[in-house]
Amino acid sequence: MQVIAPGQRQKYALRLVAYAPNGDRLGALPAHSGWEAALPLNDVSSLRLTYCTTARGAVFLAEPCEIAMEYAVFGGAWVEPPNARFLRVKRSGDVTDQARMRSYDCPGWAWMLKKLVLYPDLSMVDGKRQFTATTPGDILATVISEGQGRGTLTALTWDFDAFADSAGQPWGTEMSLDLEPGVDLLQLLINLAEQGVIDWCMQGRELKVYREGTVLATDRATGPSQVDLRLGRDVISAPDDATLEDAASAILVVGEDGLRVEVTNASANTPWGRWETYQSQGGVGDEGTARLLGQNALQRASGERVQLTRSLTPYEARWLPLGHYAPGDYVIAPGDHGVMQRLRVRQITLSCNEVGEISGNAVLNDRFLERDIKLARRAAGILAGGISTGGSGTEPTPEDSDREPAAPTGLLVSPSAYLDEEGYAHGQITVSWQPVTTDVNGTSLTVDGYELIGITPPSTGAARVLARTSDTSVTYSPLEPKSRWQFGVVAITGSARSQITASAEFVIPDDETPPPEPSTPVVDSRLGIFRIAWDGLTSAGTGMPADFARVLVMMKDPLDVDDEGRQVEWLERAGTAVVPGQPYNADREFWLAAIDRSGNISGESAHVTAQAQPLVDTDIIGQVIDGATAIIDGTIPANAKITAGTITSGLIQALAIQAGHISANAITADKIEAGAVTAAHIAANAITADKIVAGGITAEKLDADAINGKTITGSVVRSSATGRRFVLDSSTLDLRFYPGGSSTNYSRLYAVDGLYPGETTTFITSGTNQFSTARAELQVAAGLVRLGIRNANNSNRRGGGLDIAEGYAMFGYSDGSPSTETYIYTNSTGRFYLRGRVWDTNTADPYDAVHAGSGTVPSGNGGVTIHYGPTMASNMGPVAVIRDGATTANFYWCEDLSNQTDFSFAWSEGGGVFSGKGFYWWSHRH
Repeated sequence: MQVIAPGQRQKYALRLVAYAPNGDRLGALPAHSGWEAALPLNDVSSLRLTYCTTARGAVFLAEPCEIAMEYAVFGGAWVEPPNARFLRVKRSGDVTDQARMRSYDCPGWAWMLKKLVLYPDLSMVDGKRQFTATTPGDILATVISEGQGRGTLTALTWDFDAFADSAGQPWGTEMSLDLEPGVDLLQLLINLAEQGVIDWCMQGRELKVYREGTVLATDRATGPSQVDLRLGRDVISAPDDATLEDAASAILVVGEDGLRVEVTNASANTPWGRWETYQSQGGVGDEGTARLLGQNALQRASGERVQLTRSLTPYEARWLPLGHYAPGDYVIAPGDHGVMQRLRVRQITLSCNEVGEISGNAVLNDRFLERDIKLARRAAGILAGGISTGGSGTEPTPEDSDREPAAPTGLLVSPSAYLDEEGYAHGQITVSWQPVTTDVNGTSLTVDGYELIGITPPSTGAARVLARTSDTSVTYSPLEPKSRWQFGVVAITGSARSQITASAEFVIPDDETPPPEPSTPVVDSRLGIFRIAWDGLTSAGTGMPADFARVLVMMKDPLDVDDEGRQVEWLERAGTAVVPGQPYNADREFWLAAIDRSGNISGESAHVTAQAQPLVDTDIIGQVIDGATAIIDGTIPANAKITAGTITSGLIQALAIQAGHISANAITADKIEAGAVTAAHIAANAITADKIVAGGITAEKLDADAINGKTITGSVVRSSATGRRFVLDSSTLDLRFYPGGSSTNYSRLYAVDGLYPGETTTFITSGTNQFSTARAELQVAAGLVRLGIRNANNSNRRGGGLDIAEGYAMFGYSDGSPSTETYIYTNSTGRFYLRGRVWDTNTADPYDAVHAGSGTVPSGNGGVTIHYGPTMASNMGPVAVIRDGATTANFYWCEDLSNQTDFSFAWSEGGGVFSGKGFYWWSHRH
């Protein structure tokens, strides 16, 4: 029973209430002997209840009934949360038990959805129900309506339709499913949720279905009402179960027609070195798709899998389960090792014993496990090819044929992004459609196969065949991220081709996965500047992924509420960044954020607060020291301690200090004026290594040629502390050159270990230009020399570039936009291709290699002359083609003039008239 003290307002209370099957409320169940309810996300809930057959309310349990769990917060109204209605369908007991206790195992109301199954109809294809290019709401509503039409689950209600979910949001997703008759409604819901299409729950007897990741994924980890479950307050124990059993750092993906692709993950957590796994993917014949599937699999196997269970208490807690957070919500809670993290609630379990004491636990997923779920869903979608996230349909021009198959229907396109072996992003598509079984007249027909057609730019670009298949889905890659495409499918029988299906316009996605958070930086202050060191690892202690570009060093004033932080430096690998020019003894907060080659930025590393330490104790500035060197009269009594460096040789009377007045080790290097001690004053072998303070000998204290053929040890060598100088840092293999007027815009010569396995890579980078938009970089590795202009703050290209590699060479221009990218690429196959557009000019230069263009000629004309403008420097070779404007082309044409100033071509009348013409041409210089 629930114990409630008279006059005392309960912080949190639970109760059970009985309902008639499909009917009204019967009454409370107050005399239980304990119960436990589990409420998972996107699954069937459950209740286990113990009750005495002679106790108050037991009469309701004598027959099948429904049981609702309700909660109340601070004495407020009783609320039945989602998935908290259960069915009394299973009981157990022992007739010899004199206490007459009975146990009841009660599934959630959603369990009953398995009692509604899909029936066949008259439009079956190959024994399956066809749902073509429709929404999840339309499919589910159809199945429910048909079942209720047969008298099944008439008490079930729903509040979604074919156009919008239960929150009124448009579905934004289309699907094509072939469903076997006999599949039940519960199985269909769970499968759609596992594919990442929907989230669902039961509210009493009402089915609510939402777009995945919306209503049932409320973010309570941020904002003014942040839910933070704290150890000792909301959470009383936090067991973790972790395993490395499924970890791997390399995978071999085997597809069709001998396709073999190895994918590796250098950032995987493998303490024993390389671990391998294998994946066989029937139907995959495209390398990009195989690489995408392999990368998804390795991401799921990149390290420990941790299950987080957090025991809850409602008595001391600030945040109460169901009242303040529910399954599916994101909260802040102690994750692995007790570190507070953003976690997703996957299940809440609540229990109440015979005296009313409430306890419970929450199963939480960290961001890695949530990522794994999404990766698994994406892989399933690629292989199944049945889900599309939308697109605007247009109709390309069909091809004519005397006899043709019917056009494929239900075209769905699902684009994805993946990384190549060097960490650069590419696009991939999965296209599916319904099988063609008839010709255009409806007569039964068996097609030979299908062609996937690609058109770019959509509606205006040239169409080309991307792939051929005998299946009803196909994958293709690589495609340029952010490029716009239109896709269609043609059915083929012999020499006959169908019309192109209505295709959708899509933007190929770029990589949108941010890198992991960097590890915590180490910050110290030396000589009035900050040094921020990074070990090159993630917050989990693993290496950065292949597309990692750099970490940004961020800084802010923690006492300034308007200071949101700014970038003050960056590092491309493990090393140390220097931040000068900050005020002494003032807090500065530093953190790191990683950025990848696609511009995705990670979450923030842990923050570190430090102060710049002055060279002189600031308490004496203006009090004891007047300016830089003078001591104010009377401020230092004879018996007071004299600060190091405040007495110089000019203040001491000749012979006033004798050897007997000097204590051992009292005179250190900083107390001797420069030039005061000459070689004649130093006895032979009087100065040994232990007599020199670290850092005491600087460059200005050494005569020219004083160091000849000697080895200098230590981390940093510099030619000067400020101004025009070089700094050599052996800890980062880094040589920086600072110009006279800047302390941050320097050029670098440095080396990197581990960028490519087993070798060291050398980099040379310039400073930035005057607008801080670009810098030049030269990379020299064993199998790659890369020269180019890149962005000042990341490694993305921003101008001309040259790659000379062991297996390929590439020269061209890129500023990050596919529409302006131009380059020539060649590799070991002996072939090359050009990327970009030909410059369509009106006037050539005399020394241009190629002059190209296009135009139209109205009807009534019999030819056209192309003028180069100037006289070209040598003989030209024009090439032209003509497109006739007439419905039926009937004419001949030829080139009739060519010299170094122009060329022309003419045509005959077609069908008795000069119809309009379009022409395309180019002319190359010999």
